[in-house]
Amino acid sequence: MDESKRQGGIARAKSLSAEERSAIARRAALVRFGKELPRAVAEGVLQIGDVKLACAVLDDKDNTRVFSQEGFLTAIGRAGKAKGGEGASVDGRPAFLRAKNLEPFISNDLVESTVPLEFVPFKGPGYQGRAFGYKAKLLPGVCWVYQDALVAGKLTAQQRHIGLACQALLKALTDHAIEDLVDRATGFDDVRKRDAIMRMLEAYVAKDRLPWVQMFDTDFYREVFRLNKWAFDPEKTARPSVLGHWTNNIYDRLAPGIRPTLHAKVRRNAAGRPTEKLTQYLTPEEGKPRLKEMLEGVKAIMRLSKDKVDFWEKMDIAYPKLNDANLLLPFDDLPRIGKPSK
Repeated sequence: MDESKRQGGIARAKSLSAEERSAIARRAALVRFGKELPRAVAEGVLQIGDVKLACAVLDDKDNTRVFSQEGFLTAIGRAGKAKGGEGASVDGRPAFLRAKNLEPFISNDLVESTVPLEFVPFKGPGYQGRAFGYKAKLLPGVCWVYQDALVAGKLTAQQRHIGLACQALLKALTDHAIEDLVDRATGFDDVRKRDAIMRMLEAYVAKDRLPWVQMFDTDFYREVFRLNKWAFDPEKTARPSVLGHWTNNIYDRLAPGIRPTLHAKVRRNAAGRPTEKLTQYLTPEEGKPRLKEMLEGVKAIMRLSKDKVDFWEKMDIAYPKLNDANLLLPFDDLPRIGKPSK
């Protein structure tokens, strides 16, 4: 680089205000190669009241939840056709927060979160198209700015419809956290759920067979026979084949998906019968201790039950079968959205 040009660039940089440098940095952050952009791993449409917002979850380290730029602007009552990268002004603020009369209601934290995000939409492997959006958390923050300005009587006649749109959105958002709503709309909560199941299975199921240690002991089988009204002889090692249904039923209550995972591990003979015990593939750190703890509770319920019907009814209360639905939080348990601090 020519020395005079380099010196000129340095002088120009020094002459810029902090806001101007921030704006330049914001625009530069949007100019990146497609391969460096985060990709959407889940997409959907979130309906809040009468407003529908296209949303996505990205594959960055924070799994950032975003609304499409167009959907975001439409939701707050502005034209939704802003061009990607043109949303920030020289003062470092996007167009919807640029008005001077809004300044008293805008926090520094909110300004820092208004950088438009560029990402690759969820279109399948190899797709390199780009989209622009805003972090989902920005929506309630912007709504509070317009709501406060509306209540204070500081909105212009041209801004009033935006204030009313934001007020309506806040009423709809009061009971639920915006990121949880995005997770539900995109199906990303199902992705997290599957990841949680896989982590659990990795902790419970060993990759290789371990030495056999008896887990379903004589006391367990004695109670199974009593509940079925069968004669029990502890000296006989042969067990009725129906006992496999009992142990399978208990595994289904240990962890989601653990029974088919264990069955896929064990070796089988030509007839397809297992030649190894499922317990041989339970990890000694998590799997075996969890099963042992559970079996103590199961045997206690057995002793309190008069027959097998009574037993399974009690089991459904104490140890319900685990499946994907068991890992979802009730919708009413989602945290509330509070007004952001200034």
